[in-house]
Amino acid sequence: MVRSWSALAVLSALVLAGCASEQAVTGTPVSGTRFGAPPEPIAGRWQLAAPGQSQCVMNFNAAAGEGEGTIAPEGGCPGNFYTSRKWTFEQGSLVIRDHNGLPLGQLALAAPGRFDGKATNGQQVLLTR
Repeated sequence: MVRSWSALAVLSALVLAGCASEQAVTGTPVSGTRFGAPPEPIAGRWQLAAPGQSQCVMNFNAAAGEGEGTIAPEGGCPGNFYTSRKWTFEQGSLVIRDHNGLPLGQLALAAPGRFDGKATNGQQVLLTR
């Protein structure tokens, strides 16, 4: 009987640790936080560039008024942005995330059709229509 309670306690601890590790890996709460809508529609083709380096086309998908969506880069992206798979709009910034949910860069609206910001390694990046 003591063994079954011990096994149950260990199993419960592992389940709870799994939820916490999901948050650590994806960078988003398990509860399913909703993000605010960006100041302009994000869906469509954008060009991501790092001055003095490469540039690529990225296809952003999103439902109208939603603060998150997916990204499909077309190749040749600067830095690790070729791993871009998701975007979120958090606290006034566009955050581009990789296939594991980890942030690759954070950008702010600079003008209609243009976001400026930095990659997580500090490199300047521009996203334009």
